[in-house]
Amino acid sequence: MGRIVTLIAVVLGILLVGGGSWLYNPDLPRAALERRWAPPPSQFVEAAGVRLHIRDTGPRDGPAVLLIHGFGSSLHTWEAWMPLLESRFRVVSLDLPGFGLTGPDPTGDYSDERSVAVLAALMDRLGIGKAAVVGSSMGGRIAWRFAAAEPTRVSKLVLMAPDGFASLGREYGRAPERLPWLMRLLPYSAPKPLLRRTMQNAYAVPGVLTDAVVDRYHAMLLAPGVRRAILDRVLQTRLVPPEPILATIRVPVLLLWGERDGAVPASHAADYERALPDVRRVILPGIGHVPMEEAPEVSARALRAFLEAEADG
Repeated sequence: MGRIVTLIAVVLGILLVGGGSWLYNPDLPRAALERRWAPPPSQFVEAAGVRLHIRDTGPRDGPAVLLIHGFGSSLHTWEAWMPLLESRFRVVSLDLPGFGLTGPDPTGDYSDERSVAVLAALMDRLGIGKAAVVGSSMGGRIAWRFAAAEPTRVSKLVLMAPDGFASLGREYGRAPERLPWLMRLLPYSAPKPLLRRTMQNAYAVPGVLTDAVVDRYHAMLLAPGVRRAILDRVLQTRLVPPEPILATIRVPVLLLWGERDGAVPASHAADYERALPDVRRVILPGIGHVPMEEAPEVSARALRAFLEAEADG
């Protein structure tokens, strides 16, 4: 997440040097966005006081799988996985509060603890007692925090290039005191060329980052209140040392990583392997930070092998 924030600030600064009124990007009307981006099987449900945009597909009596997207993303990132999973599993995805068509959390709280509470409330709302939890990037951090906080509700854990360990400019226990002034312009200016620049580092497979994909991400960024919520999340994110928390997770864990991940390098998997009691790793050759978008068949095959081994074992 830190790399994305920095890149946004730098590129926005470059654009503003040659600026103009075309840089102003107001929020888009919610009704129009929902018509375009929330057709069936999308639905909106309330959980923990939040109106959540979710999709809940597959057999209701099948093993449940909960999918948690990464920073700046939405449930649409999982779309190519749906036909590959929903014949066997009940698959639930959501736009996390502060992103996509869920929009801002009325509480204004974007801490990991709040995310854990929202996920638990969603499972209650859907009548799901236990699920395999899959998290990508920032969603991976939320996934392992959820698994540690709600151990009886997680059957298995899949972490896809998860966030959570400290890195340059991101210390444990400290959130940014304030944002760079350029970042503060995000609620007013989100040019599509800037968004494409920030996304390029995540995609390694040629031809996957299409205009249509950028259009979708851009539309979700311009959903009402999302950009301010993103800044609030950045200001509220406080990393905690992961090792003591990861050591408490007793369910089997799969680390699923793209070999050419330019956002969270695959070498970071070793940190999790040292800390988790029951873990295995799958590195996907030639793939970047979003395997479910770049190589859905290959990545879903690895996921299903892991989940079905447990279900049949």
